[in-house]
Amino acid sequence: MENKRTCLYDKHVALGALMQPFGGFDMPIQYSSIIEEHHAVREHCGVFDVSHMGEIYVTGPDAEKYVNYIFTNDISQAPVSQIFYGMMLYPDGGTVDDLLVYKMGENEFFLVFNAANIDKDVAWINEQARDFDVTIDHCSDYYGQLAVQGPEAEAVTEEVLGLACKDLVFYTAKTIEVNGETVIVSRTGYTGEDGFEIYGSHQYINDAWDQLMASQRCKPCGLGCRDTLRFEVGLPLYGDELSAEISPIMAGFGMFCKLDKPDFIGKEALIEQKTNGVPKRLRGIELDGNAIPRHGYKVIKDGKEVGEVTTGYRLISVEKSCAVALVDASVKMDDRVEVQIRKKTFPGTIVKKKFYDKHYKK
Repeated sequence: MENKRTCLYDKHVALGALMQPFGGFDMPIQYSSIIEEHHAVREHCGVFDVSHMGEIYVTGPDAEKYVNYIFTNDISQAPVSQIFYGMMLYPDGGTVDDLLVYKMGENEFFLVFNAANIDKDVAWINEQARDFDVTIDHCSDYYGQLAVQGPEAEAVTEEVLGLACKDLVFYTAKTIEVNGETVIVSRTGYTGEDGFEIYGSHQYINDAWDQLMASQRCKPCGLGCRDTLRFEVGLPLYGDELSAEISPIMAGFGMFCKLDKPDFIGKEALIEQKTNGVPKRLRGIELDGNAIPRHGYKVIKDGKEVGEVTTGYRLISVEKSCAVALVDASVKMDDRVEVQIRKKTFPGTIVKKKFYDKHYKK
């Protein structure tokens, strides 16, 4: 089966991007170098094509009640324009996906989820909606999406794209009419820096990309540095740090699961995990030397295998070799462990999963 292409595919090829499959799409991994693009976002401004993401509108009399039923965070009584991060769960507490929920109006919600899970998520959302008076509008094929990220993102979005965004606080959104269409702008991102995510028609996203590139005030960035940026600040990637086998409690994201709200799918399983503990947890590892840990590498403690790496990098912003690993719950902070890289083992210390401080605008 052929990979899909985003509406900006031809522009990435024209810029000489390294294209590779990701989540069922041919996506740009890098244009110049991952290190250069990573630093552009941390220090100035970078732009990502994230048009591969999935989007659904949920509307109707039961929309709030329904979204609250399939989502771990609590959206009840939220003001219009508020955005929430959380998960959809299976009844056993495993993660269907992590996603953003935008409250666009009374009983009108915009859900944004991972590209690799579009078909699965859409089927799940439709299946759970049977007993609710809601309309599910799958609009992934309509929307393109740009992420403008970095300390200069606000100035670039305002001055280059002409989108008034400085009034947005972190995790809020607004709609703006541009040339007869409605564009959604939110103060969100996946980099640990200030920034905006912009949703519009394919034509609008193409025009906006051209304006940004012509301005030379921001750098095109690929999924390579998107991964290094999110990893440094402890943000999970579905399939690595969250999955059908890894619950939010195991991953350390219990703060996005509101166990005091009315029933939601997976709630009982999470209460049981909180009460009785989980067999494995995600932990950070800082290696002593420069060896680079990768997904799937074994973690060893006192000569015994205790887990495996979910993501690992030689971090760009802090120049350390670090990993996140799913390890036995008995492994605690400051414990000494080893990571097996090919036939050798390399020592390290269990630390927090966040290796670099976020710089969001509150």
